[in-house]
Amino acid sequence: MAPFLIEPLNNGVKDTNANGHPSVGKPTTASRQINYKHYEPGHTAVEEGTDYEHDDLLPSFPNIHWGPLTEVPYHDKGLNGHPQFKDLLDSATDVFDYNPKIGTEIHGVNLAKLTDAQKNDLARLIATRGVVFFRGQNDLDINSQRELGRYFGVLHKHATTSIPRKPSLEDVHVVFADSNSKDQRACFSPTFLWHSDVTYELQPPSYTSLKLLTGPPRGGGGDTVWTSQYAVYDSLSAGMQKYLEGLTALHSAELQAQGSRALGRAVRRDPVTTEHPIIRTNPVTGWKSVFFNPGFVTDIVGVPKVESNAIIAYLNEVISSTQEVHVRFQWQKNDVAFWDNRVCNHSATYGFAPHRRHAVRVAAQAERPYLDPAGKSQEEELQARYGLPKVNKDGASQSNYND
Repeated sequence: MAPFLIEPLNNGVKDTNANGHPSVGKPTTASRQINYKHYEPGHTAVEEGTDYEHDDLLPSFPNIHWGPLTEVPYHDKGLNGHPQFKDLLDSATDVFDYNPKIGTEIHGVNLAKLTDAQKNDLARLIATRGVVFFRGQNDLDINSQRELGRYFGVLHKHATTSIPRKPSLEDVHVVFADSNSKDQRACFSPTFLWHSDVTYELQPPSYTSLKLLTGPPRGGGGDTVWTSQYAVYDSLSAGMQKYLEGLTALHSAELQAQGSRALGRAVRRDPVTTEHPIIRTNPVTGWKSVFFNPGFVTDIVGVPKVESNAIIAYLNEVISSTQEVHVRFQWQKNDVAFWDNRVCNHSATYGFAPHRRHAVRVAAQAERPYLDPAGKSQEEELQARYGLPKVNKDGASQSNYND
């Protein structure tokens, strides 16, 4: 959830179902087949309907209050996974990476029916690749999604964003927009919308799943973009890496709380500001990443304000504009993205109105962020393993850009 991209709740529900997508491995029914003679560039049909199958998971903002979060034990299940993910991939029919730095898609795996060994492999793969995509997870209902999330840790309950109407689902975050939602893109810079979820918490989440219940048809927009913060770290010079390893940053929930209060909504837990290292180590891979996001970091600790502002602006630029650290996912109905919130930032993309976009997220709390000085670079480890050429980081060298 972006720091304050919160939409007014609509009482009316207009059905703009995304059934333009066939389920994985199943042909589209005749009633859903597209007549390509009616193709219109830049336009996708909005489907109407009176009943909505996920009415119980529509957003609500109950007036309740919880106490502050306290530290909970955490053991990363990825440490129990097989180095080659053999149990998870035994049932896969296809697996491929989106690019060398981040993003993997797996076919043939049913997330609702994983063994513990497969769950351990899944955690290890997510920690390694940042985000893993699964198509057509029809069997993964909200209870199965929560059960899978709880295997990885205590589920996080968000203090301000919407939760389902259905009772007893306070640990589920609802993403929802439809034709009645306010277009808020002009209220924020695109850089600001990059974030890692609730990094202001004492133990921000690790393994996080988002399932799309309903969304725009193919070509209708609503994609999500992730960054590899391993790759962001590796893009920095050795001197900058060392400098940032000695610094911490403040992550604040105040802006989210202010936004909720401005809309007359309850803040279910008092906002906190927490200090975390800028460079952290992942306990599964041992790789270092830049634990920084434009949405929640407000200050760099221990340096003058002008220096803090410069560091924030610099990291914002690297995160938002370094294309090779990005992966973009085009959703279809019942698809699931599973990412490691410790090593990824993400951002929604907009312009999909008037289609409905409805998704549910479950996130497991992780360890308190820490830096292990003996941590490694992902890029350097893979260079050594596969004999890859060393990356040039001398920006003053002669170059003839040609692409």
